[in-house]
Amino acid sequence: MEYRALGKTGLRVSEIGFGTWQLADDPGCWVGADLKESMDCLYKFVEARGNFIDTAWVYGWSKEEPYRHASEELIGRFLAESGKRDKLILATKVPPKNHRWPASRTVPISELFPNEHIERCVDDSLGSLGVDSIDLVQFHVWDDSFAKEEGWKETVQKLSDEGKVKNWGISVNDYEPENCLETLDTGLIATVQFIFNIFHQRPIERLLPYARKHRIGMIARVPLDEGGLSGKFTKNTRFRGGDFRKTYFEGERLAELVERTEKMKGLLGTEALTLPELALRFVLSFGEVSTTIPGMRKLEHVKSNVSVADGRRLSTEMLHKLEKHAWERNFYSF
Repeated sequence: MEYRALGKTGLRVSEIGFGTWQLADDPGCWVGADLKESMDCLYKFVEARGNFIDTAWVYGWSKEEPYRHASEELIGRFLAESGKRDKLILATKVPPKNHRWPASRTVPISELFPNEHIERCVDDSLGSLGVDSIDLVQFHVWDDSFAKEEGWKETVQKLSDEGKVKNWGISVNDYEPENCLETLDTGLIATVQFIFNIFHQRPIERLLPYARKHRIGMIARVPLDEGGLSGKFTKNTRFRGGDFRKTYFEGERLAELVERTEKMKGLLGTEALTLPELALRFVLSFGEVSTTIPGMRKLEHVKSNVSVADGRRLSTEMLHKLEKHAWERNFYSF
């Protein structure tokens, strides 16, 4: 397992991190997780010397009070059982109070992240994870206009001073990689979590150069395009009810995805044997990326994904070939 600096936080994170949205049978998003296998996956990941686990207050969230946070709670049980807290870097996220993704430019931060909401969610996450402090707390949506507001800045400083949060980050809106640059100029944000994969290459234009210059930790999410870059989908693939991919890949999008991935398989060979390996190596070939966080709820996925964290990057020639496979889409249609 190779490690990289998480920006200027002083932390070093495994090249392959653990994305946990899929981990806890999240109704309406990712259903079908086997919780025993999910726990086994966490053990296998740490056994392979992976050390970065990314979760969120809302993953597996129950709307009925008292609230439950299934992903955080599963990780909390793992920490208690394994005794590995001091070996791991934990990241979670504060959801927008209106529970709408992505952030809308018409809704002010005072409605999305009022001070008491930020504090309550951090306290909830501390309790669910069973820890005294969290290495990284991220705002789960963002709009760069929020940089002008002062309330969240005061709360960030307060929770940091109390020792509850060690570092702060932004999980930038899907497919809007530049919608955070003014906020990063405040110096309060240490990391950015952003979509980056062979299809969505826009972060290369402005976000990655900014991160390199200012030493921002970069957490690449959706490296396999929600499974689209697994190479396993066919035009006859169907998703079960409660799986958001039923909408994500609806209509002609699935057929086009299959056509594109079939063409991409022609690049497999010396530099990557499978499409998931090619996709992960693409992301890790950019030195600005600190870690990438594929979802892993199957042991076979943990084993194959962590094997890519060996420090080997794709050739310049291969990266040029992959430029032609960019497929910029916006799930939210704005």
